Amino acid sequence: MLRRTFVVLVAGLATLWSVAGWSQVKDIPWGTSAVGSAGHKALVVLAEMLNREMPNYRVTVQATPGAIVSVKGYATGQFEGYYGSDIAFYEMANDNKRFKGFKASMKRQPVQSMWVFTTDMGMAVHVRDKDKYKSWHDLTGKALFTGMPPWDTRAQLERIFDTLGIKYNYRQVDLSAVGSLLQAGRIDGFGLYTNGEASIPPWIAEASLAADWAVVNPSAAEVATLKKAGFAVIEVKPEIFKRDIHGDKAILMPFYYGFHVGLGIPEADVYQMLKVVEKHAAELAKADKSFAQIAQDMVGFQRRGILSSVNLVPIHPGLAKYMREKGAWDPKWDARVAK
Repeated sequence: MLRRTFVVLVAGLATLWSVAGWSQVKDIPWGTSAVGSAGHKALVVLAEMLNREMPNYRVTVQATPGAIVSVKGYATGQFEGYYGSDIAFYEMANDNKRFKGFKASMKRQPVQSMWVFTTDMGMAVHVRDKDKYKSWHDLTGKALFTGMPPWDTRAQLERIFDTLGIKYNYRQVDLSAVGSLLQAGRIDGFGLYTNGEASIPPWIAEASLAADWAVVNPSAAEVATLKKAGFAVIEVKPEIFKRDIHGDKAILMPFYYGFHVGLGIPEADVYQMLKVVEKHAAELAKADKSFAQIAQDMVGFQRRGILSSVNLVPIHPGLAKYMREKGAWDPKWDARVAK
């Protein structure tokens, strides 16, 4: 009798678990950049919130050598979510640079589904050398760390320097050693950046403890050249860096980043994900200032992100539904919705 009661009880619990949807929880292994990067830090914060607010999904943060690796990982079936930028999408769509020859390996097409912040690129040198640099052309021939080889931040600076005709000597170094190498004079400068015009990545904060650096801004002529070539140019206040940058502003060139998923996540769920992020955007920004832009204007930022890549990758139908509901959809994008 006792054995029969136990069997009935177990069967009943199994039914309850099934009804409750426990067996329906879907894992999202979500690729991002390396530990110590802004992208890794931001996804940890986002994943914690999504796991709490969307219990039918379980996001696990997967660090990679760089955001581009997460895009390629999604395309080859390794991840369900990825950390994709307009720069990566441009290279993928044009089969060049870091994506040259990659199309033959793709099993599925990446799509855009959620834009989260800009990354805003500039340059820094040791403060002892700041008077040597009046423009970015003065960096010609110098030993610079512009980011790890797979990083989109480095790709953005490469595009900028190519546009300006600047040739430099690239130095690949460990993130934890950037400050000490700058202090010792073994590198002349590094790629400086903010996220969402509001925060800096952990590795730059660490480098700031080992070396006193100064921002190097492009000249007015260089800014004019970059704007003519289509680059956005912004000015960031020194307070964002929480230290003396030995200048009254930092002139930076932004590009767009998103935490995207593909068509394996249904339209209704991506729509819900965007609604959840919108609702909790202030909470995300409090935990990581990188999210400040979506906290200020979630819909407007999605629109700007879409515009950066609408001709490069399709739009997830969940993002399309969200934008239509908000009255921010452009009918010209109809043909770009992923099927």
